[in-house]
Order: sequence, then C-alpha cells, then structure tokens
Amino acid sequence: MISSSHAQDSCWCDAPARLKLDNDEVHVWRAMLSVPEPILESFLTTLTPDERAKAERFYFPRDRDRSIAARAVLRIILSRYLDVKPAHLRFCYNPFGKPALTGEPGADALRFNVSHSDELALYAVTRGQEIGVDVEYVRADFASEEIAERFFSPGEVAMLRALPFNMRTRGFFNCWTRKEAYIKGRGDGLSLPLDGFDASLTPGEPAALLSVRESKPEVDSKLEASRWSLRELAPGPCYAAAIAVQGHDWQLKCWQWT
Repeated sequence: MISSSHAQDSCWCDAPARLKLDNDEVHVWRAMLSVPEPILESFLTTLTPDERAKAERFYFPRDRDRSIAARAVLRIILSRYLDVKPAHLRFCYNPFGKPALTGEPGADALRFNVSHSDELALYAVTRGQEIGVDVEYVRADFASEEIAERFFSPGEVAMLRALPFNMRTRGFFNCWTRKEAYIKGRGDGLSLPLDGFDASLTPGEPAALLSVRESKPEVDSKLEASRWSLRELAPGPCYAAAIAVQGHDWQLKCWQWT
C-alpha cells in the first residue's frame, strides 16, 4: 500500500447534496471504473458521438468500458458544479490536448484534470487555478532503474538510488506521479522535457517541486517552481497519486463518487 503521513488519506467522503467549490478549495474525486452493465448503458447516453467512437476503438471490452465510465463520470461530476445536465457539457482542448469547458455560464472559471489507471480514476477540480492530477497502479516490475534513467532527471535518479532498496518502488511512483501531475497542470504536454525539472520523491517527506530548468524565455525558471504546490494523495492500496496546483494556501477536499 502506498501511503504517507503527508498524503490525503484520512477520508474520502460522500459529497454533500448541495456542492460548493470555493476559490480557495481543491476538490479531488475518486471513482471505481468497474460498473454494472445497466449503469454503463446509461453512461453512454451522456457521451457525444465522438466520445463513443473513441471508446469503441479500444481492442479489449474491459478497456472500452472503463473509457466510457471515466468520461461519463467526468461529465456527471462537472455537471454538479455548473448545475447542467451531463450531456450538455462541451469541451475544448489546448494544442497539447489539455481539456477545458466551454459554452456554459461559469465554465471558463472551472479548471479540472483527470487521470485513471487500472480500475481507479481521480478527478481534480478548482476555480481559477490550473491543476493536474495523476494516479498510477503500483507495479514493482515497472519501477526499474532503467526506466528512471530514461524519464527522470539526473537529480531524481540520484535521490532514488540513495533510498534503501525496500523504499525504491514507492519513491519511484512518488516521483512519477508528481512529474505527471505537474506536466498536466501546466498543459504543455511533452514540450516540457521530463528531465527539465525535479520533484521530491523520498517517502514520508512532503511532495514538492524542487526546481525547474525552463526553456521558454518568457518563463522565469527561478520563480516557476515556487508558483506550484504539489501534494501526495492516497487513493487506495496498490495506487500512488499526486496533484499539482498553481498557487498555495488552498484547502483539499476528497470526495468518493458512487
């Protein structure tokens, strides 16, 4: 189990019937993507033809069903903040594929991000603050030094090697999820090199963006790391997760979608 004293693992609560998202709040929703067939059929009615066609391109039925569930739950969650029907929501995308809402009153202020792995999905929602989330199913065979050398910065690889052997899998996924969350929060895709910034990874220590070596002339590398806050999440056994939020002094609330 991936856990930490600094992870938000105290409570994934049922959301109140009247949902409110203040400007200083970050909401993260946890949902399981394995749902009964009747519910899956109802989910399909909320999706656009393009979304249904995308799901149909999966080779395995299990992956198709999870894709449908992940997209439908996103629509259902966001519809609660805007008080509209899930099927009425419309999305737009930046050049690197980061989604945003369009068309509904108040939609432009709502920021969100989604990640799913195996049977679990996380949905992060804020107002006016860019956000990224990542969840990964923990596999010890994936957390190899060779993969770390390929995707981590030299400083991160050194931190990983310095850990006791029995902490390296956890350290690997701490680093992986924090890097993914930051990249997704920025919305720059892989135009931001994976070795161009450093995230903390030591188990038991707070999640943090340690440094950024920015290639864009309009971005100040020294200030970029301080503009973002990272936090580790504990969504359940065998999963690691993190969120990256542009800004500080926000409150985290974790909801269980049912």
